[in-house]
Amino acid sequence: MPRNLKQWTEMKGDNSWTMFKVIAEFVDGFERLNKIGPCAAIYGSARTQPGEKYYELTVDISKALVKEGYGIISGGGPGIMEAANKGAHLEGGVSVGLNIELPFEQGGNKYVDPDKHINHRYFFVRKVMFVKYSQALIVMPGGFGTLDELFETITLIQTKKISRVPIILVGTDFWGGLREWIQKTMLDKFGNISPGDMDLIPLVDKPEEVISIINKWYGESTQYKLEPNYNL
Repeated sequence: MPRNLKQWTEMKGDNSWTMFKVIAEFVDGFERLNKIGPCAAIYGSARTQPGEKYYELTVDISKALVKEGYGIISGGGPGIMEAANKGAHLEGGVSVGLNIELPFEQGGNKYVDPDKHINHRYFFVRKVMFVKYSQALIVMPGGFGTLDELFETITLIQTKKISRVPIILVGTDFWGGLREWIQKTMLDKFGNISPGDMDLIPLVDKPEEVISIINKWYGESTQYKLEPNYNL
């Protein structure tokens, strides 16, 4: 018998309380985000600094989205997240921050609307909020967390677990190599995805290109609606 079996058995009761914490986090998020209206989520690195190319580009994209009537949802932290909220704030738009409790990052940035700052203990709850309440996902350069958010969303769309929304990669110099690898290795060489899957990840460099894709998506089709992702 494993030496820690008794301790393992004694600790199982704690899992029930974890379940209630998870439910409470979902309920709080749903109640608060149901009221915000159409939004676009912007993902990207927490390490990007003000003045850098992609920080300033994110501000411009966020401002352009607000002018089109969208609120902005970010992870609520520094870097690209801050830039996303800053653009929304400067244009007087809805600015949501889905902050995650981490030991190495500070709390929410100053550009999040005070009543729309939502703290999360669990990554998976936070990701549900992003996907459920965003009508478009703009993916700026980032690290492992950004890749995780990107590929999980693509998988959910590919497997029809959520309604399809536009996912837009921004930054050819960052994403171009990855997109080429997906095309040449995953698709052409091994056949691990379908040709149509490449359409899930358009790659652009300018704010007006982001806006054009989103406006075309919702303006020319009656299939896609500006509403929470009820298929989730």
